[in-house]
Amino acid sequence: MMLEKTIKKEVSCTGVGLHTGKQIQLSLIPADKGEGIVFVRRDLGGIRIPANAEHVVPSNFATILEAEGATVQTVEHLLAAVSAMEIDNLVIDLNGAEVPALDGSAFPFIALLQKAGLVEQNKKRSFIEILKPIGVSEKGKSVTIHPGSAFEVSCHIDFAHPLIAKQSYHYWHGRSAFISELSSARTFGFLKDYDFLKEQGLALGGSLDNTVVVGEDEILNEKGLRYADEFVRHKVLDLIGDFVMLGKPILGRLEAHCSGHNLHAKLVQAIIENKKAWRIVDMPTATSSSPVCRALPIRIFS
Repeated sequence: MMLEKTIKKEVSCTGVGLHTGKQIQLSLIPADKGEGIVFVRRDLGGIRIPANAEHVVPSNFATILEAEGATVQTVEHLLAAVSAMEIDNLVIDLNGAEVPALDGSAFPFIALLQKAGLVEQNKKRSFIEILKPIGVSEKGKSVTIHPGSAFEVSCHIDFAHPLIAKQSYHYWHGRSAFISELSSARTFGFLKDYDFLKEQGLALGGSLDNTVVVGEDEILNEKGLRYADEFVRHKVLDLIGDFVMLGKPILGRLEAHCSGHNLHAKLVQAIIENKKAWRIVDMPTATSSSPVCRALPIRIFS
């Protein structure tokens, strides 16, 4: 039997929001068993915004949550780290409307959670086991969850840019695999889109310090890419963060083709509504965080 976990002590960091451009202080605080993952807007009198499907706002550029008229955005990188560390209960305190971007990846959040330490709680951990495939699609993009004995992700992307093109990655979720294979993969954007995004009030805090910037024929970051296929790895990272909105870890195989945050939210909602396609189960400790197969990259470039 696995038990729920929270962190041992409060930890904090400060950074710029990727889209708002605001300087934000973030504190991670231990939470009671059964509380789940909850964002708190300290600057708005402590409004609580649970990280679940009920509070997701449609968006293609970041995952946004809303409650009582308060929002918090760009939560996916932090939530991916929370998922990888198998944390069930956590208060995320913010003095603004966005999670700090830090370096644009999940690695700084992993480091922060490791600094906080983990503690088990006196409540059994449960999982959503997928029994039948559930999928959503639109405009040639799709994301589907299939039955599986552990959480794994197959992600495929296809960009009309020679530095990205087609890439695929297959990943078995687990703490060590996430840290070594995905956590350092950064968010990315195209230089040609920068002015348009700013006009839309987006990417106001974007820089070479927190974003992989793709120019017409080169990566503009001085040190280049961290992985040859950093783009698709980051997409897998985003998927993991977005599916925290189910409220429980998943036992199933997720397959995504050119999907984004909005489509992920639609699949989460479809899973919740198709109650005959899944069940709540306990998971043996032996298969919880050390999958038999390590993360296996499959690279396709054209």
